[in-house]
Amino acid sequence: MNESVIYEQIRKALADAPRNQYTAEMHLQMIKYADQLRSVTSKEFCEGVGLKPSFGTEFSKMRNLVERLKRAGLDTELL
Repeated sequence: MNESVIYEQIRKALADAPRNQYTAEMHLQMIKYADQLRSVTSKEFCEGVGLKPSFGTEFSKMRNLVERLKRAGLDTELL
């Protein structure tokens, strides 16, 4: 799946998320696509999804966290 398709999927998931679940959904989407977006900078991610640049820190955190979650048994393909 190419980056533009991933960004569109993330935008849709965020648009469909209940208002009080927006941040949780954003984190989940970041984890879900972390492997496919490994070479993307946090700035590029935010621009691609249409998020404020300040969310770049969250993207970096989730990308770092995903390796630990996978070692604990998380299958990101099931998200």
